[in-house]
Amino acid sequence: MSRYPKPPFDTPLQKHIPGQTSEMTPKPDHGEQTYVGNGRLRGKTAIITGGDSGIGRAVAIAFAREGADVALSFLPEEMDDARETAAWVEKAGRKALLLPGDIKERFVCKEIVDKTVAEFGKVDVLVNNAAFQIERESLEDVSEDEWDLTFDTNSGAVFRLSRLVVPHMPEGGSLIHTVSVNADRPKPKLLAYSATKSAILNFSGGLAELLAEQGIRSNTVAPGPIWTPLIPATMGGEHVRNFGADGPMKRPGQPAELAGAYVFLASDEASYVSGANIAVTGGVPVI
Repeated sequence: MSRYPKPPFDTPLQKHIPGQTSEMTPKPDHGEQTYVGNGRLRGKTAIITGGDSGIGRAVAIAFAREGADVALSFLPEEMDDARETAAWVEKAGRKALLLPGDIKERFVCKEIVDKTVAEFGKVDVLVNNAAFQIERESLEDVSEDEWDLTFDTNSGAVFRLSRLVVPHMPEGGSLIHTVSVNADRPKPKLLAYSATKSAILNFSGGLAELLAEQGIRSNTVAPGPIWTPLIPATMGGEHVRNFGADGPMKRPGQPAELAGAYVFLASDEASYVSGANIAVTGGVPVI
């Protein structure tokens, strides 16, 4: 849509992953001024990892405006962004629970679920959204530690949180995992990240069959290039400057443009949708 900016972007690169929203130019659109809720998630409770910024913030705002209370998982150093997201949730009249911690740690995953259940009594929706990535020019540049960190953060946490949440999910529960167009079209400079997203896609499909008799659904959302703090924090200057320009729409997507896909998968309207992958890629086909 014409209201969204196209590159080139003059935004500073960021030194710390996953980056800060406040340092970005232009600022991402999370639906703060545009998303209108219709009560589609009334009475539900959701956990959103990476809920401080980017796609996670857009999903949190949308869920709250649809009537859900939200538990936000995020790295401790992202507290400022998380508080801003929580303020939008509370402005919508819903509760926001802040859960700082690093989800690559097993005890943190357990704390996230335990604290959410203690606060809200159940978990209707889990959005596995947080991820780590960094561009590397060659295979030799990807260290063993970085490979393990990427898998522990991305696919490892998806497994752990899903396993911990399911016992607290009522019938109609929904697991939603953020994958990527890179799960289908791996990028050579994002080897570890692309591999984790493919693993999550496969995991979600297996879960859909495994949990069907319990009335719990598992689906994925596959974004294309989306303008979030992770981009200037993990990519090179020229890539950031022209981010999204090589796509069919000649621009990156905004976090707000993904929110509707997550709302649908979380809602009872998607009661027969499980094992699916919704691609939000700006025209890049995903098979």
